[in-house]
Amino acid sequence: MPNGSAQAQAIACFDSPPMADLPQDIREQLLKTQTKVGFVPNVMLLLARRPPEFRAFMAYHDALMDGESGLSKAEREMIVVATSGANHCLYCVVAHGAILRIRAKEATIADKLATNYRQAALSVRQQAMLDYAMKVSQQAAQLTALDRQTAMDAGLSIEDLWDITSIAAFFAMSNRLASATALMPNAEFYSMGR
Repeated sequence: MPNGSAQAQAIACFDSPPMADLPQDIREQLLKTQTKVGFVPNVMLLLARRPPEFRAFMAYHDALMDGESGLSKAEREMIVVATSGANHCLYCVVAHGAILRIRAKEATIADKLATNYRQAALSVRQQAMLDYAMKVSQQAAQLTALDRQTAMDAGLSIEDLWDITSIAAFFAMSNRLASATALMPNAEFYSMGR
């Protein structure tokens, strides 16, 4: 695992801290992730520079992406990939594209969604989900009751709309953070799920 070496510092325009300098709970979380997936995602290394922010970010991320929802885990990743593509976030498109390929068991879905989700073979419900997510991501102040009703008419519940809104909004922040810090995707992400 990177520990403050030049390689670890080159993941973004901000340095990531050496492992030895991290609080024990964060070190343990990074090691657990490394054991599970074989590497530590660069976003975790970068956020570890500010332990309270790391903890808050990871807690909200995990609640949104792994918690109870009417949206499948693959559908949640679809939201991240499509909105991250619209926001031109290299890190999130590559990292969450890898997760989406694995969860959807489809090698090309992430590329389609990041480029133009309207041309992907989606269900009516999934199309409505991404239409709604894109409006949250790109034009939230213009959302209307008609937008909500259109999404619900396509099979989404009001609780699904809350989840779509929360995921799209959280990743709009994450996209800007990753882009502004020049955060680079781990090389491992590119081949996952292919």
